[in-house]
Amino acid sequence: MHQLRLFFTALQFFTRLPIPGWVGFDPAWLNQASRYFPLVGVVVALITGAAYLVAAWFLPAPVAVIISTAVGIYATGAFHEDGFADMCDGFGGGMTPERVLEIMKDSRIGAYGAIGTICMLALKLTTLAMLPPLAAIGALLVAHPLSRFMATSLIWRLDYARAEGKAKPLAQKMGNGEFAIAAITVAVPLLAVGALQWLPVAGLLAGTLAAAIATFWLARKFVRRIGGYTGDCLGAVQQVTEVMFYLCALACLPR
Repeated sequence: MHQLRLFFTALQFFTRLPIPGWVGFDPAWLNQASRYFPLVGVVVALITGAAYLVAAWFLPAPVAVIISTAVGIYATGAFHEDGFADMCDGFGGGMTPERVLEIMKDSRIGAYGAIGTICMLALKLTTLAMLPPLAAIGALLVAHPLSRFMATSLIWRLDYARAEGKAKPLAQKMGNGEFAIAAITVAVPLLAVGALQWLPVAGLLAGTLAAAIATFWLARKFVRRIGGYTGDCLGAVQQVTEVMFYLCALACLPR
């Protein structure tokens, strides 16, 4: 029952989806719930995949992709997209760690954030629209949990860069056992999509490797610039690695 509470705590933090009233809330649960962040990605993937499947039945693939992405943004409250935009503004406009953190804390979006978000969404929509229907659904089912797993790796390995913040409850060190649970959660949809042959094995492997490389590169940048990560950095890693997986899935499809 406690593990179920931890999952619903993660779901409540990262989405707008309602949770049962009996779950309650304890700030300490949020740190323990980090093991279930990829599972939240599975839930989001099922929602976006279902939206794509229904829309694609009546409409062309590009329209279905836009509807699916909009449904996902609504379900998550643009939580990760907002973090990506703030990271672009902070790292693009700040020259010192203090200034970077100050810019990222500002709720207003600047030029770097706007341009970065537009380019990121355009790349995501175009790539998904060019995938065959089953491949697009398979990519969604893997990319959402995988990208959240990559963001979770920052909690596992890095220090939190702020004295306080909305992600501060997540900032406690994540244990190896908790990280292993998160990894298993990602492995299940990845193996399932591979077994169903919705995506080629090369695409799955290349997408996972590209996501890991992008995470490592961003993590080094975060440590060098601000000494660790923030909640916005987690959102940025999620968005970047999600797009990287889509790109690799498309690149590895037979011509």
